[in-house]
Amino acid sequence: MNKKIGIVGVIVSERKKNASLVNKILSEHSEIIIGRMGIPQKDTDTGLISLFVEGNTDKIGSLTGKLGMIKGVTVKSLLIPVKENP
Repeated sequence: MNKKIGIVGVIVSERKKNASLVNKILSEHSEIIIGRMGIPQKDTDTGLISLFVEGNTDKIGSLTGKLGMIKGVTVKSLLIPVKENP
């Protein structure tokens, strides 16, 4: 199944404006998110989100692609293949 595990870093500029759309996309992809931490930077209206994900490249790519299409949202990911037990 070509399963991967990884970390996705998300920086949300204009947090008050973009937060609801970002959260909607994260909810739509909740089946691949195994952990999440968000830190609001209130003085700059920026949000920092780290996601731990597990899934195939299509599902992870869908998540990062949809987030990356939002104006003011920057996304970077690091993925590592999961070794299957024989």
